Amino acid sequence: MHRLFVFDLDGTLIDSRRDIADSANELLASCGGAPIAQEAIGRMVGNGAPALVARAFAAAGVAAPPDALPRYLAVYDRRLLAHTRPYPGVREVLDALAPRASLALLTNKPRQSTRRILDGLDLSRYFSDDAVVAGDGPFPRKPDPGGLRHLAAAARQDGQTMLVGDSAIDWQTARAAGVSICLARYGFGLDGIPLDGLVAGDRVIDTPLELLTL
Repeated sequence: MHRLFVFDLDGTLIDSRRDIADSANELLASCGGAPIAQEAIGRMVGNGAPALVARAFAAAGVAAPPDALPRYLAVYDRRLLAHTRPYPGVREVLDALAPRASLALLTNKPRQSTRRILDGLDLSRYFSDDAVVAGDGPFPRKPDPGGLRHLAAAARQDGQTMLVGDSAIDWQTARAAGVSICLARYGFGLDGIPLDGLVAGDRVIDTPLELLTL
């Protein structure tokens, strides 16, 4: 039975927490704010850069300047691949799934940053351009299910789609689209997901390689 696996990016395929945190903290420092721990910033990821910037300034207790978002994006653009790497086992998982399943990517990250990361980490070969939905495309950001439904329709999948993600945003997206979810406990967004609310077909994994045992 052919299946579509739709992957989140940050916290699911790649560990980008340090580069995101360093970028946010550089911006906060330039505005007089104290740094925030990487783990705390990781929990702010999921709704896209505008939400991350707003949350970081709120946590630091500093007023965000009007140009906070473009400044953050400019800083992050310089750091995009400084420390970001695929999680161990990700390439092996994608290599194993590619011959027998359709693969797609659904992220709230801007498309240009997404493609640069995929290219820089040699992950682009798994995701064609039309199988990538980013946060600045024609669809609303997750948890709106529009992007996920588009990917499922493009892959001609009806009911055999699994979203693999690490956050409550991904969980809500899967619920809204009526597809199963595989939650990556190793990521940085699992807080806030009611695991007792998982239903038949939903899964939780502690390493990427566990996806192959489902």
